[in-house]
Amino acid sequence: MSARIYFASDIHLGVANSAKRERQFVRWLQTILADKEAEALYLVGDIFDFWFEYKTVVPKGFLRSLGLLAQLADRGVDLHFFTGNHDVWMFDYFEEELGAKIHRDPIQVCLQGQNFLIGHGDGLGPGDHGYKFIKKIFRNSFCQWLFRWLHPDVGAALAQFFSHSSRAAQDGPQNFLGTEKEWLILYCQRKKESCPAVDFFMFGHRHLAQDLRLDESGRRYINLGDWFSQPTFARLQDGKLRLHYFEHPEGLDILAEQNLAELPT
Repeated sequence: MSARIYFASDIHLGVANSAKRERQFVRWLQTILADKEAEALYLVGDIFDFWFEYKTVVPKGFLRSLGLLAQLADRGVDLHFFTGNHDVWMFDYFEEELGAKIHRDPIQVCLQGQNFLIGHGDGLGPGDHGYKFIKKIFRNSFCQWLFRWLHPDVGAALAQFFSHSSRAAQDGPQNFLGTEKEWLILYCQRKKESCPAVDFFMFGHRHLAQDLRLDESGRRYINLGDWFSQPTFARLQDGKLRLHYFEHPEGLDILAEQNLAELPT
């Protein structure tokens, strides 16, 4: 049997009425725990709807999820956390407790002979200058130090207010905007020039599961989707990547690869 690597993003644990989604996420983690060939798990941002690590305090909840992640770590599965726009304030808690690797920017990595560029996806591509400015503030160490002085109840309530406002702005099913407007695809097209060896450009953030060919060479744009409507995840085995549904009501398993009819210039 060959090793398997799993990927998921945008679970948004902690949103109001998210108990059902967390139970589903836990069932998915249990399938990975039962997979004796599971080698690594990449959680590609916004796993939590809000996360901030005070010096001695972390957000309450998520006990079942954290317990399963601890079991995976103890089993020897490599854990990778990518910070997203909702859990950007992830510091060293998961490194110390789980031995996880924390990634705050996109990374390039070779997995099973395939070259990946992986990141959450927020702030990439053209436009959205307002968010890019706010992201710099969120990642500024002095601003983080100031926020830490707020009482956790106040800080969490304030952050969750802005988190919910951000999510409400894109509430409902997401539609494909076309190759000339999808900012992550435009980002991939630019990065192809500087990263010619990359086979898979993998992101979350967009809340739209997609497996798209970028060019004739077969390089692909993978978006992991989200866990609000129909959970999706990716699995790499024998160098082959597939985007899967989890517990689809119609029993569907694999989300088929799509072809781009037109490529942006």
